[in-house]
Amino acid sequence: MTQIHNEIMSGYDAAKPRRNSWEALWKECYQYALPQQESYDGFSGGRNRTADIYDGTAMDSVEQLAASLLGNLTPPWSQWFGLTPGPDMPKQDSELLAPALEKAARLLQSHLDKSNFTTEMHQAFLDVIVGGTAILLFEESQPGDYSAFRFKAIPLSTIALEEGRRTGRLDTVYREVSMTLQEMQDRFADIDLPSKVIERGVKDSNASFAVLETVTPNGLTYDYAAFLTEDMTEPLLLATGQYAQSPFIAFRWMKSPGEIYGRSPVMKSLPDIKTANKVVELILKNASIAVSGVWQADDDGVINLENIELTPGSIIPKAVGSKGLTPLEMPSNFDVSQIVLEDLRSRIRHALLVDRLGMIGQRQMTATEVLERSAEMALLLGATYGRLQSELLTPLIQRAYGILRRRGEVPDIDIDGRLVTLDYRSPLALGQRQNNIQNTLYWINSALAMGPEAATAVNLPAAIRHLGQALGVPSDLIREEIILSNPETIEPNQGDQS
Repeated sequence: MTQIHNEIMSGYDAAKPRRNSWEALWKECYQYALPQQESYDGFSGGRNRTADIYDGTAMDSVEQLAASLLGNLTPPWSQWFGLTPGPDMPKQDSELLAPALEKAARLLQSHLDKSNFTTEMHQAFLDVIVGGTAILLFEESQPGDYSAFRFKAIPLSTIALEEGRRTGRLDTVYREVSMTLQEMQDRFADIDLPSKVIERGVKDSNASFAVLETVTPNGLTYDYAAFLTEDMTEPLLLATGQYAQSPFIAFRWMKSPGEIYGRSPVMKSLPDIKTANKVVELILKNASIAVSGVWQADDDGVINLENIELTPGSIIPKAVGSKGLTPLEMPSNFDVSQIVLEDLRSRIRHALLVDRLGMIGQRQMTATEVLERSAEMALLLGATYGRLQSELLTPLIQRAYGILRRRGEVPDIDIDGRLVTLDYRSPLALGQRQNNIQNTLYWINSALAMGPEAATAVNLPAAIRHLGQALGVPSDLIREEIILSNPETIEPNQGDQS
């Protein structure tokens, strides 16, 4: 291997111990909140992992929060983002390019809807809620496939990450994956594999081999390398390549200073989750005692305790003059378990935002209630949404645009925030803008109510364009120049006559 590849392996050797220190915490979080997920003791293979789970509050809350994130950040079959001309684009070019950018955004959304994005994104949201860190693999499909995109949520147990000093993102990824001989030959063409690997793979087609895939930043691009590490004294280089955008999108719920991996809401409520699980276990044990009872009997040599069955309607013989079976009276019947359990469940739901976000559709809501719900959700998830936008949504759209750009399906221009910028139109993004929209409408209505002289201070065409942009209206529906027939005679409450 070259010096560069030796440095990659050295980086992996340094990153893996840092990952290992988190595994005990991750395992415990998944055990109580997402037990059927592929864990650290191998693939579940359909095996039941809920034998020791007695309370399902955490599992149900995690599912609801993941569904809320999916519906409010990346709602399926809905245009949750747009592409608009940036501030550095000349005005005349902006007017010409805006319709093309809107068309490109709709094409991007169409490819996402036709791919497996929704199912894998939901799994990634489950991972970030439970483990604090999630990884989404974004690959390009083969030409001719139904969609140009292909996604896969990568288990946290197979990944080691490093944070970029310049970007602050998790841009260095080491992935441990098992491949059969056929999979290696299909993925890494024209590679000379060791004879012992070929012999083992031919003898057993299901035999798997450990492969390490790495993606490391190199300036504005990303270097890819794959190594065979199975039974090798020195890792064998299988392939190298380069990406304009990283295919691995790693994102976090929140992070503590000095840490690489994220912290999750399940980690915060883990003590309550474990306590609630233990309380329910004790309640069930107490219930079994209440059903069958605790009994005592004189050992008179007649009663055979092994033949006694405590079932309804059963008749238990006893010797004449003996007490037989006598129930043992409990000293007190004061039960506080339900009070403690309800308090624990309430705190779990509160930590996982279930009681605050709620589920839309439980009852009919007015338009004002919908807006207030979105505003409240934006307030609760403000910091988390900012991190998800930076680490997940922006790299996702840039990667998708780059794939279609190489295929020649979208304009050849960068989404850099200056010439072309991303416009998020998800319910959560609109909720964050709600206060600005309400203030603007209040000012316009107040000015128009003051009479014609005050109304002349309102630039209605510019105000309409501003509101349209704030509400996520496609730019090709908003005319850049709106000429009023007589702008000096605007009457109150007639601002929509432009």
